[in-house]
Amino acid sequence: MDRERLAARIREAALLEGDFVLSSGRRSSLYVDKYLFSTDPRLLQDIAAGLEELLPPGVNRLAGVELGAVPLVVAVALRTGMPYVIVRKEVKGHGTARSLEGRLERGERVALIEDVITTGTQAVRAARRLVEAGAEVGGVVAVIDRREDRGGELEGFPFGALFRMEDLRAAKPVN
Repeated sequence: MDRERLAARIREAALLEGDFVLSSGRRSSLYVDKYLFSTDPRLLQDIAAGLEELLPPGVNRLAGVELGAVPLVVAVALRTGMPYVIVRKEVKGHGTARSLEGRLERGERVALIEDVITTGTQAVRAARRLVEAGAEVGGVVAVIDRREDRGGELEGFPFGALFRMEDLRAAKPVN
């Protein structure tokens, strides 16, 4: 995978300039519109290849938070053949009233896939739900890390990302 070219393609497709309110409530002049990169089949295939390289060892199931991470987790599942679950942000008040959709067996080692991490709050909440359901979270992997306080973990969960915001800003246009 050509990381520089992939960063440039994501920048071209999804990095917007303007005045935006982030999930953290902070304002930013830059915004990564995850739907613009996750709805482009060719770009999604290449992002999935990159995410596959970041998967923690021994993982046997994938997970993604509704709605934004669903195309990503599906794309990685199709590449790897691993099953996945979808972590709901809110439990439905009808039907099965589950917080997880799909099959998850106790003791499975799961990789949680995310699109853009700004504070990590949503990812940590989802990882904790997986643990409560009996899974071991091997790590969280994201396409973009835009956190200010960076480390190799998100509140105790191993973390890795394909790119940081600086990578997108520095990416040269695709020719």
